[in-house]
Amino acid sequence: MKRPLALALLLTAGGALAAYSAPARAAHAAAAPVRTYQVTGPVLEVRNDAIVVQKGSDKWEIAKDASTKVTGDPKVGSKVTIMYRMTAATIDAKPETAAPKKKK
Repeated sequence: MKRPLALALLLTAGGALAAYSAPARAAHAAAAPVRTYQVTGPVLEVRNDAIVVQKGSDKWEIAKDASTKVTGDPKVGSKVTIMYRMTAATIDAKPETAAPKKKK
């Protein structure tokens, strides 16, 4: 008698898990796209792997590769607008440390 009940519970739980998983996957797939940012300024340097742009008093070095869409011919001194995304290359999570116990 225990086996049919256990099987029924397992099938019910599995059905609930499957029903939950489908919307969860859909929500994950419909997550907001990665934000795009822009920087505009004169070109200081152009290399195969990067372009350096002056933004105020800062120099912005933006990496590029073969998939980067380039319109026109950016040269040193020309003004460009670069659209870019911030994407993590690595994430290193550290374990939380326990708070020190207070002495009474």
